[in-house]
Amino acid sequence: MSIRKIEEGSTPAGGDIRINILPKGPYEVYGRPPLAVQCIMPDTGGESRHFQQGRRFSTQENPVHLCRCGASERKPYCDGSHTRTEWNPELDSREEGLLDNVEITEGGSVTLTDNERYCVFARFCHPAGGAWELTAQSDDPQARQLAIREASMCPTGRLMAWDRRSGKPFEYEFEPSLGLIEDIQLGVSGGLWVRGGIPVSTTDGRTFEIRNRVVLCRCGRSSNKPYCDGTHVSAKWRDNLDGEPAEATVPEKVY
Repeated sequence: MSIRKIEEGSTPAGGDIRINILPKGPYEVYGRPPLAVQCIMPDTGGESRHFQQGRRFSTQENPVHLCRCGASERKPYCDGSHTRTEWNPELDSREEGLLDNVEITEGGSVTLTDNERYCVFARFCHPAGGAWELTAQSDDPQARQLAIREASMCPTGRLMAWDRRSGKPFEYEFEPSLGLIEDIQLGVSGGLWVRGGIPVSTTDGRTFEIRNRVVLCRCGRSSNKPYCDGTHVSAKWRDNLDGEPAEATVPEKVY
């Protein structure tokens, strides 16, 4: 069994909440974490602004099996399609930490770490010149606030903002929960947004780094499985889940 790694700034979920990845099948989710559609909502200028919650799905079955191949006819749940469709279930990601081999941008009051391998093209880092330029200008209070917000909104943790004085990362406090990402502006469906330090492991004991925020592949096409790498965008993958964004924005706290 691999040693459990915990990313700095993350706290492992309590109880029995965890995800097992079946070797050639779905995600096996224990502990009944909340599961709902999370829509990327643009602002008036067309830039990604926040997530808004949509339809909720039951996780009362324990465990519940969520589709990983992208072909199920009853998404988000598995219907056995992984045994009948052509896809590559192998896990490509190395057992490395998110902060290994990152690019670093130093600003006046904020440091930005960037691991592009985990980009899912959510685009929260684009407004106002981008998270990198805002970090460089972070001696300015407004630029600092925006730099922290844009990095913290990255659903995968590809981008993390760190306070240069304390050396600590800025992280929203997520309850252990799951989100089915929908990109309304691009008309595509994204990965499984895993929040609040939910452990992810394989049935043979391989444990991935525990993170406050991470996105797992749902379309079956990522080259960085189990993580999403944004391939759903170029593949124009849709999960055809019904429901409009109608509930609270996520996260509710905004820096």
